[in-house]
Amino acid sequence: MGRRRRAQGRRLDGILLLDKSPGESSNAALQAVKRLYRARKAGHTGSLDPLASGMLPICFGEATKLSGFLLDADKTYWVRARLGELSNTGDAEGEIIERRPYDHVDVARMEAVLADFLGEQEQIPPMYSAVKHQGKRLYELAREGVEVERKPRRIVLHELRLLRLEADEFELELCCSKGTYVRTLVEDIAKAMNTLAFVLDLRRLQVGSFEEAGMVTFAELEDAFWKDAEMDIQQRQALIDTRLLPLDHALSHWPAVSLDADSAYYLQRGQAVQVPQAPTSGFVRIYDARENFLGVGEVQEDGRIGPRRMMQESGREAKSAENQEKK
Repeated sequence: MGRRRRAQGRRLDGILLLDKSPGESSNAALQAVKRLYRARKAGHTGSLDPLASGMLPICFGEATKLSGFLLDADKTYWVRARLGELSNTGDAEGEIIERRPYDHVDVARMEAVLADFLGEQEQIPPMYSAVKHQGKRLYELAREGVEVERKPRRIVLHELRLLRLEADEFELELCCSKGTYVRTLVEDIAKAMNTLAFVLDLRRLQVGSFEEAGMVTFAELEDAFWKDAEMDIQQRQALIDTRLLPLDHALSHWPAVSLDADSAYYLQRGQAVQVPQAPTSGFVRIYDARENFLGVGEVQEDGRIGPRRMMQESGREAKSAENQEKK
């Protein structure tokens, strides 16, 4: 019987807001960061197209338990697109397959069309996407010249703002629900104006409560890691560890509840507990009497709070995001 393989890397808990560079895959960006941090466990929260840049939250250790909640969060994007042409991939990496006049498009017309796109709607995923069809990625089928029927998905556009319209280019900023394909949205907007368009540049500015100002590029992390030749490896790692956010920072927009020692004990062992003055529905952040983050709870029908995703003891080293802001 073979020996169990020992996990490699150091135990590390926290969230890094990586500013992904255009031209690299989300997985390549993740692996580079994981190697630099020498982390045992890490994952990202929702892929960005190689063409796209911007926010790619990297979850280390216990933070990976919260990645599903970040996947469900709303996102904010900036996009630059070209009018009058359609590419086979919906972006600048593809080949132009069709052209159509766009001279009739002006600011007033575009703003009127954008207003019609706000709210809940259905969107058909593009062929060049990671959606699976009979066990195969759609982009793999597309590269083989195969097109299949795709089921529409329900999305919500909360905000859609025109930043610039000049000649054959326009820029938008949008806030949308999970599962929104910006390339498809750009094509649909152009179609509503009786023309064509494709994405030139795409940048993710925000994921849930995480804002653009907190991002860091991989180059900045590397520079900080190697800048001081006098530092040993532990000092270098401690330096870049300061860029990690506490686990509960991802959920700072949720209500928080504090438990006494008895309630915390039972909740951590899988039992629902009664919490005075707790919210009546939804998810909550849970803390003990010392303000250590315990995990995610969900309000049950009887008003008690049940455990949903609990953190292990070593994942509670960071204080809450609220306490960090007070200091």
